[in-house]
Amino acid sequence: MQKRLLESAEVKRKVAENCLEQIIEAVELIIDTFEFGCKVMICGNGGSAADSQHMAGEFICILNKAFDRPGLPALALTTDSSILTAHANDMGFENVFKRQVHALGKPGDLLIAISTSGNSPNILVAAEAAKTAKMHTIALAGKGGKLRKIVDVAICVPSAMTQYIQESHIAVEHIICELVEHHFFDKIGRKTIKAKVTDTVIPLSNLNNQYVRQPQITVENAFIGPSKNLLGRKIGKKALA
Repeated sequence: MQKRLLESAEVKRKVAENCLEQIIEAVELIIDTFEFGCKVMICGNGGSAADSQHMAGEFICILNKAFDRPGLPALALTTDSSILTAHANDMGFENVFKRQVHALGKPGDLLIAISTSGNSPNILVAAEAAKTAKMHTIALAGKGGKLRKIVDVAICVPSAMTQYIQESHIAVEHIICELVEHHFFDKIGRKTIKAKVTDTVIPLSNLNNQYVRQPQITVENAFIGPSKNLLGRKIGKKALA
């Protein structure tokens, strides 16, 4: 038992040593996705499906109870049993997430694809579909597999043990959610958003003249200027570059 705990801790130590840049890049993409009025979609199989729901729940609900905040738009593609079983039964399982990306994804949205192997066929085709839809993509994987070559940012856990990869994914997901929450809602040096949000459609020239909905925010207390995340790095304004 102690051996397993120590092995798991060692994998997390390696993540801390080797994956910080990728975690920061992922946070930047997610922040810009939300700032441009777009949403995050998340998918995975098995334990990674549970991770998808967990991460979406942290964005929509709350991670740090010190923040009295609105929800952030995130959607797990692993939750609707009718969609999943209908597609698997009638059309096969490989495109079960791809179909949802096609139906729900818009330019400027972001897909987080979770796969311990990095080679799950339904995750690979979902990531490809997201790229085709001019969405941004993040992978949480083990050593990366084929997935790391498809996505914009790949956070690869240096382990071949599925359980240690999944445990590290949970830790990374919490860190990502914490940094995003800190960026938008930190009360130290930045005022809490109290906003009424309405949608205005604006063109984004670098997305081949596609259109997305940009939130127009009327605020009582607005946050101003760039923030720094908990690692001291400036973040933001990258997702649509």
